[in-house]
Amino acid sequence: MKKGISNWMFREGTVFERMQLAKEAGFEGYELVINEDKGELRLDSSDSDILKIKEFADSIGMELYCLGSGLGFNYPLSSDDEDIRKKAKEIVKRQIDVTKLLGLDTTMLVPAFVGSQYTIDKPITDYDAAYNRVIEGLKELAPYAEDNGIYIGVENVWNRFLTSAYDFANLIDAVGSPYVCAYFDVGNALIYGYPEQWIKILGNRIKKVHIKDFRLSIGNINGFVPLLSGDVNFENVIAALKEIGYDDWLTTEIPTYKRNNDMNLYHTSMSMDKILGKR
Repeated sequence: MKKGISNWMFREGTVFERMQLAKEAGFEGYELVINEDKGELRLDSSDSDILKIKEFADSIGMELYCLGSGLGFNYPLSSDDEDIRKKAKEIVKRQIDVTKLLGLDTTMLVPAFVGSQYTIDKPITDYDAAYNRVIEGLKELAPYAEDNGIYIGVENVWNRFLTSAYDFANLIDAVGSPYVCAYFDVGNALIYGYPEQWIKILGNRIKKVHIKDFRLSIGNINGFVPLLSGDVNFENVIAALKEIGYDDWLTTEIPTYKRNNDMNLYHTSMSMDKILGKR
């Protein structure tokens, strides 16, 4: 398995500066994040501006492999509003286009918003309606993903959706496309159960993996902590990933430090080496 880092682990700096710091801290790959209207990588970014990011990554030997996105929180496929669902599909198609242009294989999708463990001022959606709408939306998007050879990685996040491994697996199976798969987040799953058990249930549906740690005694958004300081049993997680034959990227996505966030990168890099048995 390879050691990657998410753009979300940074508070400041351009994407070019962030990639350089990640490289210096020992990361092999970088997960870009597309935003709606800010930063160097936006929905409306030109092809030439997008390719500058790839050219820079190539120049420093940093591998790009996935396009992250949190836009599904604002534009979920599950929305009661048909116009928002339409916008959500347009965004996913744009993500696929950008992913292909960058030469990556996967784009991430937050598919729904039912509710949240933390305060978000958004309307609550019925779970069954959300589930069915997401399946319908992904079935519509799957041919576009297949035509472009890009995987849509559906992520489990704190949106009160896909709160069991079987719900997750059944949703992927219901879509029925090899290009719609699971982007499994280890830390996000801990509040609902044991991540290693989710991994075994999801099996080869998993295309990418986010790793972060969580402290159950805190139990809220502040419970996400540096790797190896929480309650995730990483030995069991790695064993489960090996058992299902996963040999792709592990992307760290943990909170930034209040001060000297560059040290967060070095600490996280060393922790990932320990988790991967390289230290």
